[in-house]
Amino acid sequence: MEQAIEKQADAIIVHHGWFWKNEDTRIINAKYQRLAKLIKHDINLIAYHLPLDAHPLWGNNAMLSQVLGLHVNYVDNKPHTFGRDNLIWLGQAPQEEMTAQEFAEHIRVALGREPLFIGDSTQKISTVAWCTGGAQGMFEEAVLAGADAYITGEASEPVFHLAREYGVAYYGAGHHATERYGVQGLMGVMQKQFPGLTLEFVNIENPV
Repeated sequence: MEQAIEKQADAIIVHHGWFWKNEDTRIINAKYQRLAKLIKHDINLIAYHLPLDAHPLWGNNAMLSQVLGLHVNYVDNKPHTFGRDNLIWLGQAPQEEMTAQEFAEHIRVALGREPLFIGDSTQKISTVAWCTGGAQGMFEEAVLAGADAYITGEASEPVFHLAREYGVAYYGAGHHATERYGVQGLMGVMQKQFPGLTLEFVNIENPV
């Protein structure tokens, strides 16, 4: 927001919005301060959450597959998706016969961030499932779909045990690190459709 004000932007497009289920809906405290700042500077805020995760061409999962060089599996000419809201994607590792440790290093280089890796470093990785952001709760669904490895943004305590018991590699590659590409994909599409727009991606690092 501060950079948008400095650049005299007319609008900000984000992935995560302000109003969530089970959250206090009152516009007070930090929410009030942020909203007041945007109103004062006449800046629109546009947020796309799950639609941007799920979009088959420039959503977060689609863009992450490009960044990591994953080979997407297709069913009826559509990406093979499953699980809650069809948000989990299924595909193949960038190279044949990659070990889990080699894949962890590949993720680190591609995203510029050390992933949390749980599993046997010598395990061979072939089939990969992924869902960006906070999708650690979908890990078992990925396992039951036949994945050798699962990539998401975050981790919670149970995934450690599930990874060990199922023998499936788990990568917590960062919520921010895995979900900063969908808006960039959307930006590219917007630039082509509306060439008169001035668009800029602003990355604000977040260790989570």
